[in-house]
This record gives sequence, C-alpha cells and structure tokens, in this order.
Amino acid sequence: MRVLFLVQGEGRGHLTQALSLAQILKTAGHDVIGALVGVTAERGVPAFFSEKFTAPITPLFSPGLVYNAGNNSLEPFKTTVQAIRSMRPFWQSLQQVRDTIETQRPDVVVNFYEMLGGLTYALFRPSVPMICIAHQYFAFHSNFQRPKGQWFYRQAFKINTRLTCFGAQELLALSFDKQADEPSQRVRVVPPLLRQELTDLKPTDGDFLLAYVTQPGLRSELMKAHLQHPTVRMDGFHSGVTAPDQVIDDTLTYHAIDGKRFLEFMARCKAVITTAGFESVCEAAYLGKPALMIPQPNHFEQACNAIDGQRAGVGVAASHFDLEQLLKAIPNYDSTVSERFRAWHAQGYFLFLAALNRAIMPKSKPSGGFFWTRMRHILRS
Repeated sequence: MRVLFLVQGEGRGHLTQALSLAQILKTAGHDVIGALVGVTAERGVPAFFSEKFTAPITPLFSPGLVYNAGNNSLEPFKTTVQAIRSMRPFWQSLQQVRDTIETQRPDVVVNFYEMLGGLTYALFRPSVPMICIAHQYFAFHSNFQRPKGQWFYRQAFKINTRLTCFGAQELLALSFDKQADEPSQRVRVVPPLLRQELTDLKPTDGDFLLAYVTQPGLRSELMKAHLQHPTVRMDGFHSGVTAPDQVIDDTLTYHAIDGKRFLEFMARCKAVITTAGFESVCEAAYLGKPALMIPQPNHFEQACNAIDGQRAGVGVAASHFDLEQLLKAIPNYDSTVSERFRAWHAQGYFLFLAALNRAIMPKSKPSGGFFWTRMRHILRS
C-alpha cells in the first residue's frame, strides 16, 4: 500500500502522530511515499520531524493560528483575518495538493488535521480516497466533553474541524479511552498515536514535579507556586532558557526545550503540569503520571481536552497553575488508569491498518453537494 500524508505543522501533536503512524505502516510492510506539511512564513517544518521522517517532505503554505504575544491566548478574530489575507498563496497550495495526489497516485491519503486536505477534496474531488486522523474529530461524537458557554469559540472550532475533513471516507478520532463508533458521523474511535521513544521508556517513581510551560503567564505562575511551596521540587521546561539546565535554587531548575530530555524527565517524575494539549496528556497517562491540565486562554479545544482528560481519570483540569489541586490529587491517582490506557493504545496497530484497508475498498464517492450539505449541518449539531 502506498500512503501519502497531509500534516498540519502547528505545534508538535499532529507531526508526532504522523511519525507514529509511519512507524506502524513500515512495520506492516507499507510504503509512506511523502508528506505535505502545512507551514507559514514564521513556522517551517520542525527539525524533529524532518530528521526522523524518512520519506520526502514538501512544505506548503497554510494559514496558522494567531496567539497573543503577551499571554499566549488564542486570537480567533486575528486568525480569521490573517487567513482571509492569505487566500492567494492558500489557493496555490490547494492546487499543489491536488497535483501531487494525481501525479503520485497513492492508494490512500492520510490527513492529520490539515485544512488543505479537506478543502482540496471539497473543491477538486481527487480520485484517491482520504481518511482523517485527529483527536479533534471526537467533537462529532455524542460523548464529546465541552465547557459550558463559549458559543463563539465552539462554533469556530467546529467549522475549522469540518474544513479539514470534507470528502474523507472516515474520521479516526483519537481518544483517551475506548468509546463506541458513530457511523452516522463517519467517526471511528481509535487509540492515541504515540512515538516509539515514549513507549520504550521504563517509568519510575520520582520525587519531583515536571512542568512544561511555554506561556509567559504560566512561567510567572510557576515561580509564584514555587515561592508558596519552596520544599516541593520542580523541574520546568520552557522556551526562555538557552542553557540545558538553569538552577534557580535547591528545589527549582529550568531546562531548555528538548523533546527527548522532556520524555526522560517525565518517566522519572511524580506528576506533570502542562497545557491541555492532547499529545502531552496522553504521554503522561502512558507513563502513569497524573497531569495538571491548564488550557491556553480562549483555546476551546484544550478546554475540552482538560474536561475529557479529567473524565478519563488521567489528571485534573485547572484554569491556572493550581499546585494545591495537583498535590491533593496525586495520592488519589488510580494506577489502573495507566494500565487501561496502555491496553487501549496496544489496539492501535490493528485498528489503524484496518481503517486504511477499508479506505481503499471500492466505494461510491460523495455526491457533488457534499461540501455544502456538511456546511449547513455545522452549526446545527
């Protein structure tokens, strides 16, 4: 089977999932022939992906999210304005996606939440089948957990998610735990895609808390929490550190961002403090580390992840750096949560291969009005 990837380059989650699926496909004897990665002028293809992905990589312009420079909160209005201003290069990228698919003729296209994929299939209707993979597709499931209110952010999230998956044969919704499929929404629930570097680790019981803080606001909250609990040992990874290790005092050390080292620290820590990104919370769950999940401001998806993660028992949701809440939760953490999570993750190999095989089976193509029919249903659900 020849497989072509389309990958959203925002953050590391979708890129990491693409690397993980590539490992599965290689083990099964299939061929990943390349990856089209959505980038911006400010954000190229990250080194961790380009160094480990063995097939050709083609960067394509795709509008990115806009965050507030002060507190790192998501700015939906500015994101929309930027996308409108970028229509010309975006249209060129859509044409390039279409041309690549029709020229290389893969057996199936796998789209990791890249809008270029959904709109290419909506507007040009390539003949090659596509499946879409992301945690975000769980938004179309009846058990989807979401915060109360936030109507505007919820609709913006749903519209963006729909735009990534027009024309897909199936939506593979990555989930913390096993859930029933919802065929009426084309949703099949599958385990998380985790990198092999994580699954090879042997977790131990440490005596320190591990924090991953990229937001300026969270960094100041970490220091405040440290001053309130000076005897609690904490190690924090954040982008403002240039040296590998920056010792603040006997119980607080900062580290430069390093994906491999962060995983090694996670395997040895007592608990994890992070934003509510799906990937990092899953990594903590696999290693049996409870997580304090702090969604980025205005980030509806992360707010949902925090609620869903708390439902699944992998951690506790918080609106801010609430060290007291985490310290109270650690003694009550259920270790069987990690055991169930690992068992669920182990089913992924077969479920993903089965989905790819279903995709290449002869099926009728969506009708010509598929794009607009789905658009009319976006705000109804």
